[in-house]
Amino acid sequence: MTAQTPRPTIHWISPLPPAETDIAHYTSRILPELSAKAEVILWTDEREWDLSLEKYCTVKSFDPDTVCPRDFTAARTGDGAEVLFLHIGNSWVYHAGFLRLAQRMPTVVVLHDLAIQELMVEAIRASEWDAGTYFAGMEKWYGAAGLEQARACLDGREQASNISGATPGFELVLENALAVLTHTQFAHEAVQQKRPRLASKVLPLPFPIGREPYRKGISTGPLRLLQFGWIGPNRRLEQVLEALAQMPPDFDYRFDVMGKLWNPDLIYNKISQLGLSPRVFLHGFVAEPVLDDALRQAHLVLNLRHPSMGEASGSQLRIWNAGAPAAVTREGWYASLPENVVYFIDQDKEVAQLQALFEKLSVERDAGKTLGLAGRAYFEANHAPNIYAKELVRFADDIALTASQDLAVQLRQEQLRKRKMHPELQKRLEAL
Repeated sequence: MTAQTPRPTIHWISPLPPAETDIAHYTSRILPELSAKAEVILWTDEREWDLSLEKYCTVKSFDPDTVCPRDFTAARTGDGAEVLFLHIGNSWVYHAGFLRLAQRMPTVVVLHDLAIQELMVEAIRASEWDAGTYFAGMEKWYGAAGLEQARACLDGREQASNISGATPGFELVLENALAVLTHTQFAHEAVQQKRPRLASKVLPLPFPIGREPYRKGISTGPLRLLQFGWIGPNRRLEQVLEALAQMPPDFDYRFDVMGKLWNPDLIYNKISQLGLSPRVFLHGFVAEPVLDDALRQAHLVLNLRHPSMGEASGSQLRIWNAGAPAAVTREGWYASLPENVVYFIDQDKEVAQLQALFEKLSVERDAGKTLGLAGRAYFEANHAPNIYAKELVRFADDIALTASQDLAVQLRQEQLRKRKMHPELQKRLEAL
């Protein structure tokens, strides 16, 4: 971008801190770099947000059901390109309103999850979306079988997470999209397969590169295991607990779970039934300094996902930033990672491989150090926010130009159509 080129205006529609979702934290992490390259206006359907965000840009509250294009334009101060980026994740709590907005306004959809069945189903149950739109979209993209699956989910015969592999549902949120931005090649290819004419770009998920990690090497005492983030059924917490319950009686460990659980009562009961209460600690959502300190102490971080939602993992970037070793399921984006930056777990051998890894680390406490350092180096080379912000602004400029050209073509076609009309019919139309 030259000095004479007007800065684009990027309307960023996203959950914002203190919302307990990594998409909100991703927004705050990218904001310093992005606001240096564009006029950024943050839009939220929540009533409160972290006021420190206003150090970098304007923050606006809006109603996703009534907001109009002119409302966005009225908020800007520049005269460059203007693009709306709408962030879609899989939590109805933070994205149900955005789901409705996507149905009626053209935007660039930032698709954080390919699989959004839980978003759609739970939004309908919470009266935040309508079943008719869901059924019509599922039938359009997946046929009669997709429609039946949708009905089964809503009437309780099937779980949304179980159908996410074959029918992820992302197509429904792209109906009116100008373009789509993804964070994995896996998701990018899935979108291109279903919507080959839709402008699409893939950018590695950004994360600020912190100082060289200081690892608190704990060579005695229990093996420190950690899991964190928004923990839904696909995060394999139940399976990890089962693997731990089958370890030998002399296996000494402490397992800390930091983050929101999709069903706390289910997990509390499972821990009790398996006799794991003295060793498993559920902390709920914790502040970032607390989490970062736990990562520095962890001998292993569990970051398993099956089915994969087609997402990149902000959690994995945080793990690498801390130089910690992690175990991931060999699936989706994770399967594309180099062999030396994570411990791979095959889903069909999950329990056995987890137990072997636990045993190995309990004997060799420093075994994960090399892996953690390799992960940190990979992270530094691929996930810098500055590169992400630069490429995103370039993408915004391209989309704004394409949209302008498309509008010009539509107007020209309309003019030609009117010229071919019978004069009397044209007068009647113009009078309406």
